Amino acid sequence: MESNHAKGDMNDVTTEPTATAEESASGHLLGAADIRRIAAEAGVSPTKKFGQNFVIDPGTVRRIVREAHVGPESHVLEVGPGLGSLTLAILESGARMTAVEIDPPLAERLPDTIAAFMPEAVDRFAVVNRDALTVDPANLPDFAGDEPFTLVANLPYNVATPIILTLLERFANLESFLVMVQKEVADRLAATPGSKIYGTPSVKLAWYGEASRVGTIGRNVFWPAPNVDSALVAFTRTRHDGDADAAAHAESLRKETFRLIDAAFGQRRKTLHAALKKTVPAGTFEAAGIDPTRRGETLTIGEFTALAEASLRLGDADAEERS
Repeated sequence: MESNHAKGDMNDVTTEPTATAEESASGHLLGAADIRRIAAEAGVSPTKKFGQNFVIDPGTVRRIVREAHVGPESHVLEVGPGLGSLTLAILESGARMTAVEIDPPLAERLPDTIAAFMPEAVDRFAVVNRDALTVDPANLPDFAGDEPFTLVANLPYNVATPIILTLLERFANLESFLVMVQKEVADRLAATPGSKIYGTPSVKLAWYGEASRVGTIGRNVFWPAPNVDSALVAFTRTRHDGDADAAAHAESLRKETFRLIDAAFGQRRKTLHAALKKTVPAGTFEAAGIDPTRRGETLTIGEFTALAEASLRLGDADAEERS
């Protein structure tokens, strides 16, 4: 799938450290020495519990912001800001932003880092100490309403996909994202039907819009260096459900579509008929125009949606007959 994010010639380029600590300090961004000093002063050590690997290379965070097309008119949500490497690069662009940080000591320290390295940006920045999987428009009011915003983040590897899908579900105005994730996760998010890595994350993300890989990130730009490679995924929302009635129908359809996706990929090697025979009403495949001998891994999001529409329609008809 292609997105409207510029891909350039970066797809197969691996980023390695590009600036010294002194150079990064002059640019108001954090280098390796800055990161270690801030961590020591705050008594912070990277933890596996929160999937913390801090970026120590200004060139990498500037590249992420550039690929995200963030600028002075942008409203940005960052998840997992850590010690503030990417946060400062986002603020350097002139954007308004809120960072959601689960780790209390890091959330408490972050405003001091912004004040020290980029004091002119303090009024454009806020931090919320919360698990990203619990945020919604009620507890993140800056992102409630219709104003579009973008997600730019170095996501914890172990919860990257749930965070992305949760935010897209809860915030209809989340228009795009540029995230750094484990390379294998990036491949799955951007996979297309028929490939071995196409699965539940691929199809569910496609419900909302179009995703693409936009580059690889080397391990040496992190402290501590992870044991896996990272990659960037760009996404643009294409689904807009309109008024309240349309949104309510779309949400019902989404839930049914995701239910069928889970069932189909829960028994990946089985045909749709075998995997869904206890899940959909009789006649669903015929009504949707889908060959029941196909496997779930061959279906597009449009075909899963067609199955869901037929399932709901026939299910409603069966319920009316029984009543």
